[in-house]
Amino acid sequence: MSLNHKIALVTGAGQGIGRATARRLAAAGATLVIQDLDPEALKEAEASLIDFGGEVLAIAGDLTELDLPDRVIREGVAAFGGIDIIVNNAGYIWNGAAHKHSEAQWQAMLDIHVSVPFRLLKAYANWMRPIAKAEIASNGQATCRKIVNVSSVSGTTGSATQVAYSAGKAAVIGLTKTLAKEWGRFNVTVNAVAFGHIETRLTQTYENQVPEIKVGNQLFRVGLSEQQRANLAHTVPLGRPGTVDEAAGAIYLLTLPESNYITGEVLTCSGGA
Repeated sequence: MSLNHKIALVTGAGQGIGRATARRLAAAGATLVIQDLDPEALKEAEASLIDFGGEVLAIAGDLTELDLPDRVIREGVAAFGGIDIIVNNAGYIWNGAAHKHSEAQWQAMLDIHVSVPFRLLKAYANWMRPIAKAEIASNGQATCRKIVNVSSVSGTTGSATQVAYSAGKAAVIGLTKTLAKEWGRFNVTVNAVAFGHIETRLTQTYENQVPEIKVGNQLFRVGLSEQQRANLAHTVPLGRPGTVDEAAGAIYLLTLPESNYITGEVLTCSGGA
């Protein structure tokens, strides 16, 4: 119960890495605020947390709407008295060669992957800063709070057909390192996890028909061909993609009390790739 009495917010918690992360934090004793665009997936995620016995607040909606990040923070604080951990996980892919990228495609990837975390953390600062200042005045030090932003190896090394996605995930790293410097005096650690190939709906294997996912009212092509999947045996030292539970474990490491002196870092979780 390493996170007992901690309040954790996880975005994109309806499925995949987000849901696995919410379950991992709940298993460690955290109380959860979960958020997702898909209300049905969010209900399923909420139901999966009942086994851990803690309280859960679920907030559905599109985080790219300008007022929602602020509302998520306000409702989380109102429900549980504060937020100790934020995991900025919400995101999706919209691939295509750079010369075929539309303005809408470029902006959509930047909006969800860097503008949303920025707005959420800016809203969080409005609550966190005065609380931390009061704790410092009273106790000499603020409670250690933790931010974990989800990036990708596409953002650290680049990836063909993902120029907008890669740019957004690279920007997350700049956001992470800057806030680590600004918020250190409030005893807030800000780190990122850059994922390689993790088994989610975004990387599902296909043979002929390219799979699609629905985000809002739009369909996006996703997945890895069988040949691409087979190539992982040669490009990933561990020889396979990671599971969502393994991805959640990487995030969990940066929420533990044992990581209280780690900030401004990017942890790569890619099986060695």
